[in-house]
Amino acid sequence: MREPRFIVAAALCCGLFAGGLSTTAVCAQDASILQSPELTPERSKPRSSEAESAETGPEAENPFADHLETDRDSFTPATTTVNRGRWIMESSYSFIDNRRAPDTNSFPELVLRYGLGENFELRMGWNFEAGGGGNIVSSIEGDEGLEGAKFERESRVSYGFKWRVTRQSDWLPESSVLVQGFTPTSGDAAATEGAVTYVWGWELPQRWKLDGAIRYASSTDNEDDFAIWNPSTVLRIPVTEQVAVHAEYFGAIPQGRAGGQSQHFFSPGLHFLPTPDLEIGFRVGWGLNDASARFFVNSGVGMRF
Repeated sequence: MREPRFIVAAALCCGLFAGGLSTTAVCAQDASILQSPELTPERSKPRSSEAESAETGPEAENPFADHLETDRDSFTPATTTVNRGRWIMESSYSFIDNRRAPDTNSFPELVLRYGLGENFELRMGWNFEAGGGGNIVSSIEGDEGLEGAKFERESRVSYGFKWRVTRQSDWLPESSVLVQGFTPTSGDAAATEGAVTYVWGWELPQRWKLDGAIRYASSTDNEDDFAIWNPSTVLRIPVTEQVAVHAEYFGAIPQGRAGGQSQHFFSPGLHFLPTPDLEIGFRVGWGLNDASARFFVNSGVGMRF
């Protein structure tokens, strides 16, 4: 009787021992599965050099990839607008060697621009001029000057907005509309004048840029109301990340003025970017016909903040 009980007890012990071994093996196998690389959380994996290089590529390392573009850099304004919530301040000095009138000096040609939206900016400015004609060589100023015979001093406040209409897509150019008003604050002039500019352009291979513009401005001289059309085109060529040069044509064609003559200019220039938010520019120009000023020089700065 004792022998069968002993056999049953031995069988139970062997079963429990075998079950314990199998449970230990299963637990060990489960632990090895949980520790496998396939189930390890992503944050514990080492980052590859390709992923790091993707985040620190040439665009991320180049601080001048997003630099400011001023309107004062050439007669043709920039096709871009100020980024939302940011300011651009521009100021320059112009000297114009008139042929049949006293030379013109223009300063500070101040313009403050504020980005109200991604494609819309507000702007306000002020300028003082002294000489025998208005500042025909800066598009941010009025055109009250086809040359006059006497020396005059005057100042004006400017105000308006700029709206980016399109962005470049294949052959569709980037374009903007600039609307400005000019009201005298000192001098003999009393009439408020206005100007509307449409500017368009393309970025070409090697980061070259070709821009064009047409400007229509109202003007008054001795109670004679007339209009001035200003066509212009400019080719901008980067030399380095911080230096660029340009070559430009622009003109002033009066409409509705008795005896008015067209003026045409050729103007090369350059600008230097000490930082992505600071621009220093210089340009010169020569009149291409007898009705134009002989020579002009313009230099100035632009700051973004």
